[in-house]
Amino acid sequence: NTPSVMPYVDGVAFPLSPMMAGMFFDVDNVEINPGPVGTTHGLADSGGEVLIQTKDPTPDWHAGVMQDIASYARSRTDLYVSGPITQGLSFRLSAQTLHGGGWQTDPQTHSHLGDANEGALRAKLLWTPDSKTSIRLTGSWVQDDSETIVPRPVLNLLPSQNIPTLPYTQTSWSMREQFAKLIGRPASLKPSEHDTFWGSNLNIKRRFGPVQFESISAFQTEREGEYTDQDGTSFADCDLYRNVVANSFSQEVKFSNTPSASRLHWVAGMYYNRVRMQQSFFYDFTDYRPARGYIAETAYRQRQQTFTQYANLSYDLPHGVSLFGGINHESDDRQLLGLRSTRINTQGQLIYDTLFNNVGALGNQFSGNVGIQWQIAPRYMTYFKISKGFKPGGFTANNTVAQAQIEPFKPETLLAYELGFKSDPIPNKLRLNGAAFYYDYHGQQYLGSYVVPGYGNLGKYINIPKSEMWGVEFSLQAHPFKYLFITQNLGYQRGQYQIFNAVNGAATNALYAQTGIWQGVYSSFAGTDSGNPKLTLNGEADFRNTIFRKYQIELGLDWSYRDSQALVAGGLGPYRLPAYFLLGSHLTFQPQNQRWSVTVYATNLINRQYYTAGVLGSTTQVWEPGAPRFIGARLKYDY
Repeated sequence: NTPSVMPYVDGVAFPLSPMMAGMFFDVDNVEINPGPVGTTHGLADSGGEVLIQTKDPTPDWHAGVMQDIASYARSRTDLYVSGPITQGLSFRLSAQTLHGGGWQTDPQTHSHLGDANEGALRAKLLWTPDSKTSIRLTGSWVQDDSETIVPRPVLNLLPSQNIPTLPYTQTSWSMREQFAKLIGRPASLKPSEHDTFWGSNLNIKRRFGPVQFESISAFQTEREGEYTDQDGTSFADCDLYRNVVANSFSQEVKFSNTPSASRLHWVAGMYYNRVRMQQSFFYDFTDYRPARGYIAETAYRQRQQTFTQYANLSYDLPHGVSLFGGINHESDDRQLLGLRSTRINTQGQLIYDTLFNNVGALGNQFSGNVGIQWQIAPRYMTYFKISKGFKPGGFTANNTVAQAQIEPFKPETLLAYELGFKSDPIPNKLRLNGAAFYYDYHGQQYLGSYVVPGYGNLGKYINIPKSEMWGVEFSLQAHPFKYLFITQNLGYQRGQYQIFNAVNGAATNALYAQTGIWQGVYSSFAGTDSGNPKLTLNGEADFRNTIFRKYQIELGLDWSYRDSQALVAGGLGPYRLPAYFLLGSHLTFQPQNQRWSVTVYATNLINRQYYTAGVLGSTTQVWEPGAPRFIGARLKYDY
């Protein structure tokens, strides 16, 4: 399904977010645009976008290497070389490898879990035949065989299965020989990935007088084999192996006016995206008795195509006032085809085989924005905008036993209001930016519950008819003293369900724990807080100075805080992740020309135990643990 925040790499949208794995190296810059987007490029989305731009080839020779070694034998190596081939033609090769870092252990076998094993390669060619034209060809490849972290069980609904009491860095998992044989993997397999991603894109820019033309053609492919132990125990209650074969083709064409003294600035374009996918989910429920006690498989094909047209313009009025607005029309068509669910008993015999009806989801919506920006003074700017956001609907098909499970959920729309300012009250000493926002959602997409009587409480994406969210954000950059630099970001938000009647996941699970019967308990959550973290903040304080005239030293602390988060509507206890605070530090020594640098650092300096996500795996509520303290050193050299 479409992610709420759309990621881009070099202008290419990644509507299948797993394809982003291994792409975060040799990065030039990152831009984040919150709220409804889609009027200047790419695809429409309701939550925002993250634009990652990797480094381009250079007309002269450059090369570099970075080696990072840390606790738990973690190693990261980055390499690049860039330079000319002929006049107007240059190249860049960059690579990254990740190894080690597994901090979880099995108390019985004493084996480690969580080691990275990933390699990535990116190649770029840049041809500039004349001053008006640039042609950029990029190819990338990623192989990821990294082990995955096993979640920590915090609640088990089966009286016969006790949750193991283990230290934070210890865990349990299981792989039954019969399950391994069925999925075609060795019985010694640890929770891990076996993924291959590759792709290419071609970017052509040409300036025709006052108009600039740009074309971006891209193809990305994914081959994923993922084994996860979703209950965090040695029981075969919810062991999952997932196969994915998918590809995505996209084509964007857009026109814009070139930078000039004109008061009018505009961009218009079209975007087409096509996805083809096959997935199969294998679940080992052998120890989930008496309700199941078998292996289940759900397999299907999915086809999707999206066609978008967009336009955006702004006009500069006198006295520093600018008006801006944009519009997007998106048609999204998806089909879920040939979904089949089978069950196999412990003797390897087929006991259930059902073919479900095909289903489709069509979204056809307009979105856009309108606003005003005012440069009050050279160092003060304020703005106000109203946006309508759109996110297509889709399907839930991970473990299907009833046709109603795969009925599509509807598109999500919202009206967003944002008022903000940017300021430099004291140039080179103090910068302060802030914004307040209000989101009015209709059909907000939410991972809720679907209860199959006699079978279980299963996850299913649903639509919340009416909900809202509001909050404020601030960012501060300060240089109060000669050698001290401080940054601080703060966000506070609240949300509330206004119309929402649905399965009460916590109450349904409690009923099963008491009676052994799966029966949905329904509640009205009108007026309930949406459970998002209310307060989030992060910041950094650095002391920078020059020593021995030719060298620089930087000593810094960084910190982050995230408030508690509900995992189900109205969730408390095991259904709410606790708040956490993390602290890190670093010390860097480098020459004035920054040709090389040596850094020692620590993450999670005070070794906090914290959790980042949570889910119900069959009958076990689990939390995803964060990494403990890592201490490392990094050496970097650039030529």
